[in-house]
Amino acid sequence: MATIDLETTKDQARKLLDSRIESVTDLVIARKRVDELREQLADAEREDKKAYVRATKDGWSEDELKKLGLEAGGVAKRRSRRSANSEEAASPAPSTAANS
Repeated sequence: MATIDLETTKDQARKLLDSRIESVTDLVIARKRVDELREQLADAEREDKKAYVRATKDGWSEDELKKLGLEAGGVAKRRSRRSANSEEAASPAPSTAANS
């Protein structure tokens, strides 16, 4: 039977752990980036809303802005549509048994 060297085994174990630590480190970095980008998006959406209100206060009508492709809350509308679709998908389909 081969002799097991304690230090060699520890070194091998550390190498295995190091690669696992590296992958979880990458995951933490990616998650932090996602959080930062979400925060930046929220800030940008707030600025968009303020700019839209400022434009309407400066005399632009909603119809004029819409013709320019600048609808109110474009990002918010996309979100509400997306959540409305997921709510529809989550609700059960009407039963056809009653119609038969």
